[in-house]
Amino acid sequence: MADASDGTADRQTDLEDTEEAELEALRQEVEEKYDFENFGPSDMAEMSAQEWEAAFDPDSWIVGEELLTRVEKELKSRVARREIFGVVERVRVEGEPHILVYSDEGYALVTPDGDLQGEGTVYRDVRPTLVLCSMDDFEVAEPPEDFSLPAPEEVVDQSSELGNLMLQIIAAGQILGGITLLVLWLFTDLIPFASNARMNIVPPVASAFFLLIGIFLFVVVANARLSDRFRAEEYRNRLRAVREGGRPDFVPLDDGSGTALESNDRDDSNGAR
Repeated sequence: MADASDGTADRQTDLEDTEEAELEALRQEVEEKYDFENFGPSDMAEMSAQEWEAAFDPDSWIVGEELLTRVEKELKSRVARREIFGVVERVRVEGEPHILVYSDEGYALVTPDGDLQGEGTVYRDVRPTLVLCSMDDFEVAEPPEDFSLPAPEEVVDQSSELGNLMLQIIAAGQILGGITLLVLWLFTDLIPFASNARMNIVPPVASAFFLLIGIFLFVVVANARLSDRFRAEEYRNRLRAVREGGRPDFVPLDDGSGTALESNDRDDSNGAR
């Protein structure tokens, strides 16, 4: 009986060792495959359930006030770097503090125990941030004092004037060259109008080619400027929507169920677990 018990225990130990070795090998493979410093929604979607369990140990996850403080700081830093478009607020829901992030296209609500509710692009952006902030070995970035989105009037067109100027110079040169070639062909003897009783068509064809290139480049510059103005105006409209319009109607919080709290910027080490 003792020998049978010892054999069963040995097999159980060997099985546990094998599982631990496989888990460690998978963990190393995951660390090599994914860049956790720039972990994003696309990485989360790509990870399998086995890779997720290998990469993240739920027993060591940070929760509570410390988690909210870390998430708030990291989200403010990402907003300041323009990686996330949204407004970050502390709110109370049924007496408990939460982190709310919203924009004109979605929202995310982080609870003290690490649950995440929401929809849209904001939800997809906040999800990997929440996971990383739950890990003790992840360093949370300290946000700048002015982390908020810019005012609509501060947004300028992002056209590269130097690039546009260079294209315009090239376009003008092409058009000038085409016109010059055409004038020389028509009104001077420098370029023969005809050869062997047949009209010389090379100059007008080359002139038309230069003119078309010049016109095309001018159209490219005009289109780039128009596109930049359109994108800038669209961005200004989004800023007005979140800065002046307040919380969108799809955010399931109001003054009765969730109100903004004063931001908590104290050091992570003082947060409750």
